[in-house]
Order: sequence, then structure tokens, then C-alpha cells
Amino acid sequence: MKRLLSLAAFAAFFLAGSAQAQIFGNSAEVRQQITDLRQETQGQLETVKNAQFELSNQVEVMRTENARLRGQVEVLQNEIESLKNRQRDFYIDLDNRMRQLETQNSASTQADNVSSTSGNSYEAALGLLKEGRAAEALTRLEAYINDNPDSDNLPEAHFWAGTASLQTKNVSAANKYFNTVLTRWPKSAIAPDAMLGLANGQLAVNDRRNAQKTLQSLISRYPSSNAAKTAKQHLSSSSR
Repeated sequence: MKRLLSLAAFAAFFLAGSAQAQIFGNSAEVRQQITDLRQETQGQLETVKNAQFELSNQVEVMRTENARLRGQVEVLQNEIESLKNRQRDFYIDLDNRMRQLETQNSASTQADNVSSTSGNSYEAALGLLKEGRAAEALTRLEAYINDNPDSDNLPEAHFWAGTASLQTKNVSAANKYFNTVLTRWPKSAIAPDAMLGLANGQLAVNDRRNAQKTLQSLISRYPSSNAAKTAKQHLSSSSR
């Protein structure tokens, strides 16, 4: 009987030790699984944080780019408006000059037939320019300049030839005519307009630095001219 009790006690002790070892073994495995899960979760959180940071940077870059593009649009709108104003002023001035020519021609005498003929040729060239036929106007103006080297209208003829060249996108020829006015007739009433035309030609080829210098020089040399007022407006709009 005592022997049976001893065997039972031994068996119970053995089974208890085996169960305890199994429990401890399972606990270690569970702890490892929890540790692995924590590490995996931490890694996923880091990935999400990095993705959020990258997305935030991209959003900021897009905001900066949008602000830059809005600024460029505003500058282009200002330039377009300035071009419209200059174009309007150009045709108003051209119309005024044509009226002056018509008055002069109507007041000329019959004895000045040769001069009157050349004057009509000059007037016809301006008429073509006013109609937007710049290439034909330029041909007429060049012929007038060559045929009338002593004409009082020569400074204006060079200016309008430069303007017609700009209209036909021949900036090199335009600069030549405008510079001729500034070199030969710097005190002519048309000289400030020629300098403004020179700046317009520089702007046409995107030479903004020299265009600004020309406009500043125009304001300095001819401060009371209408061209200087236009130059100030353009410098003001381009600096915004």
C-alpha cells in the first residue's frame, strides 16, 4: 500500500514538472511572437510616418510651384496689358501724324509738285502701316528714304521704317533705323519714340536687361517726353 502511494506521488510530481516545462516553453514562444509583432508594427508605423513626411514635402513643393506659376501668370498678364496699351498708343500716334501730314499737304502750293509727290509717297506708306500692311509700308518708306536724302521728314521716315520692321519681326533692321534716328537726329521730336522702339525691339528678343537700360536711358535723356512716361509705366509694371 505504501509502495503504491509512493508511486502515485512520484507520477504526480513527474506530470506536474512536465506540465510546468510545457507552460514555460509556450510562454517563451508567445513572448517571442509578441516581440516579433511589436517589431513588425513599429516598422509599419515608421513606414507610414516616412510616407506622410514625403507626402507633406510633395504638397509643399506643389504649393510653392503653384505660387510661382501664379506669379508668372500675373507678370504675363501685365506684359500683355502693357503691349495692348503700347499698340493702342502706336495707332493713336500714327493717326495724329497722318492728320498732320494731310494738313501740311493741303496747305502746300502748286509750285511744290515734286515735294508734294514725295510727301504723298510718305503719307501712302504711313497709310499702309496703319492698315497693318507693314511689309508694303516698309518698302515704300525705304524707297522714300533713298529718294529723298534731304527731306525734312527723314527722321520720322526712319522711325516708321523701324516700326514697320518691328511689325514684320525684323528686329535687326528695326534697331538699325531706330539707332540712325538717335545718332543723326538726337534732338528730333521723334528721338524719344525711336529709343522706345529700340527697347521694344530688345524686349521682342527677350533681352530684358538691355531693354531696361534703354528705358532708363530714355527717361534720363528725354524726361518730359510721352515716350518717357510710357517707359516709366513699363519699368513699374515689370518690377512688380
